[in-house]
Amino acid sequence: MNQSFVNPVQDKTVVQAQQQYLSKVYGWMVGGLLLTAGTAWWVASTPAVFEAIIGMMLFLVLAEFGLVIFLSARIGKMSKNAAILSFLAFSFINGLTLSVILQIYTEESIYSTFIITAVMFGALSLYGFTTKKSLSGVGSFMFMGLIGIIVASIVNMFIASSALNFAISIIGVVVFAGLTAWDTQKLKEMYLIQEQGNDMATKGAIIGALTLYLDFINLFLFLLRLFGNRR
Repeated sequence: MNQSFVNPVQDKTVVQAQQQYLSKVYGWMVGGLLLTAGTAWWVASTPAVFEAIIGMMLFLVLAEFGLVIFLSARIGKMSKNAAILSFLAFSFINGLTLSVILQIYTEESIYSTFIITAVMFGALSLYGFTTKKSLSGVGSFMFMGLIGIIVASIVNMFIASSALNFAISIIGVVVFAGLTAWDTQKLKEMYLIQEQGNDMATKGAIIGALTLYLDFINLFLFLLRLFGNRR
């Protein structure tokens, strides 16, 4: 009788390699979040800088989109240092744009929402890492939901419906919660990239960090829209 056999030593080695790779991803993600938070706080606490940023907001938002597209499309051909600088530049520019929320919401609600986001993100990411169930179907559904959020947000710019805004916020939380678990599961399987050398491993960690960074930031912003107290 033929029986499938999983070598426990080999399986343990794979898990350790996955954990090591994801630790690099989380390290860069946390570094990006700290840079964003520090930049946002500095801008919000410096009136002259904040006023200048407001006048450049459209340019900064376009620069953010451009950097995300550039990193996603060119990461394989970029040098390790260029990838790092691009990610840090994105985190810095995002801090400039997010400084606005420090003027809109109270500090207490921002701190409490950040803690809630961190707990949710950690739990969802842990689930994505440990579950044996494929989340590809969930990920595809959530991606469709993301497209719907973008379309609905554009429509709401013209009709300014508070009910639609509330619905978008709820759906946004669900979508980015699902994407967090799915993206973690995808990144777990990229651990073999470490075998291709230090530069490739670093670039893989950078693009992974960018993915989880965006999940975290968007989850935080949608939760803030739901539960944040305005000044």
